[in-house]
Amino acid sequence: MIRDVELVVCPDVEAAAQAAAERLAEAARAGAAIALSGGSTPRRAFEIAAQLEPNWRRAAAWWGDERCVPPHDARSNYRLAREALLDRLARPPEVHRIRGELPAEEAAAAYEEELGDLRLDLALMGIGPDGHTASLFPNAPTLDERERRVVAAKPGLEPFVERVTLTLPALRASRVVLFLVTGAGKADAARRAFAEKPSKETPASLLRSDDGATVAIIDRAAARDLAN
Repeated sequence: MIRDVELVVCPDVEAAAQAAAERLAEAARAGAAIALSGGSTPRRAFEIAAQLEPNWRRAAAWWGDERCVPPHDARSNYRLAREALLDRLARPPEVHRIRGELPAEEAAAAYEEELGDLRLDLALMGIGPDGHTASLFPNAPTLDERERRVVAAKPGLEPFVERVTLTLPALRASRVVLFLVTGAGKADAARRAFAEKPSKETPASLLRSDDGATVAIIDRAAARDLAN
């Protein structure tokens, strides 16, 4: 049984990227505050979103998490979004990047101050094979944080660099939590995140919008172990 998630199953990776891109473009047109994700999965969605809507002037780009590396580093979530999305736009959004070049605690404090009490309109999230989302890793102490909206985090997998991440309370406050999950390698994590009892062993299972919508766009390969 799917738990508190609108499941959108797409035939393949490209179709999933298209579906996610359409939601991103729609949010940009509406002038939304959008949290972007890192990792390899969203790249194609970013590219398509830039084609669908080249004017993001009214929107604001935030990030759900970042690796503590300079913005030009290949491991940087900001760099991914800049190359695949921001640099392709005719009119880019207001950009609020996590300053990964700073020490993790300092970067987290600065981003928390910048974020303030903003409620994100759309948080684009991924899921790792271990069930993590943003930089919230299985059984990590960050999962118990209830006061702060941004914290430093230890890496749970490669690349093994310090992280900065939005916390569950900050992400749950989003009007829409949008998961994008593709590939057979994510099938087990998707089952645990969307069809099993919430558990700290699968942080993505703990993330649902408090009073908005939670949507999972997923390709058939990743959805193989799910049943509505």
